[in-house]
Amino acid sequence: MSHHPKDILARIAVVGSINIDIAVRSARLPKPGETLHGDSFALSLGGKGANQAAASARLGADVTFVGRIGTDMFGDLARQELARFGLEPAFITSDPGAGTGIATIGIDAAGENAITIVSGANAHVSVADVHAAAYRLSGARALLLQCETPFAASIEAAGLVRASGGVVILDPAPAPREGIPKELLALVDLLTPNESEAMALTGITVNSRESGLAAARKLRETGARGVIIKLGAAGLIYATPEAAGFLPAFNVNAVDTVAAGDCFNAGLAVALGEGARISAALCFAAACGAVAVTRAGAADSAPTRPEAEALVSHGA
Repeated sequence: MSHHPKDILARIAVVGSINIDIAVRSARLPKPGETLHGDSFALSLGGKGANQAAASARLGADVTFVGRIGTDMFGDLARQELARFGLEPAFITSDPGAGTGIATIGIDAAGENAITIVSGANAHVSVADVHAAAYRLSGARALLLQCETPFAASIEAAGLVRASGGVVILDPAPAPREGIPKELLALVDLLTPNESEAMALTGITVNSRESGLAAARKLRETGARGVIIKLGAAGLIYATPEAAGFLPAFNVNAVDTVAAGDCFNAGLAVALGEGARISAALCFAAACGAVAVTRAGAADSAPTRPEAEALVSHGA
């Protein structure tokens, strides 16, 4: 996006989850009932909301982040980590009645992962939390949402951002068994599932461009204005009011796919928030996701703007 004047600072809002990730690497993932020796262990900031907020901040956006943590030691660690990414703590509520969300992540030698999440305080993010940040949300050019916090808060935030002309981007992850509320989908400009989430939401097995476009069309019929299906190393399918098509992935060496989708969504929000057209925004977002898979960690894998721009110009 180097052709955008840098003084147009994208104002991004994120309403979502904050976790501490407990990541264990091993040659392969254990089978049920099996105990394996792992190679390494790390504690780090995670949660789709925190990942998207951290990645947006690292790309240079002005980020308002609404979320909840516990009053436990993981909450203290989360606050330190959010501060390290330059994220304002003003709208991060400490919840005395719940622990900080955690995710245990097993990662194998090929970079595949298996994740168990305990929501904790994330399950208590409320409409009142959103109201407290209403004046900031009303000025946001883009809002990033996920499905790791209650839908009522997301609907409230989406209404505020849409009313003032901002773009609402929803990552339907983890794909809710009961589906996404119609009133939220009606406020979504871009829905960004991966293959498995698209399949869970539509019943269509996404294993080709054709099936991807069919799933995207079906998701648009449910209310979302535009749909982007992330196919990992196979690229992405998009169907928006402006255009539909396929974008191949950047060719990189994958180390760890954790948070790649969150970095993609952050790149998309930042580019659109700066006024980029959808095609340029998708390319920049894909570059952000590609940089993220080349290194370990969730929030820590987020790219800087020069890194993403270098990949865009190199791949162009």
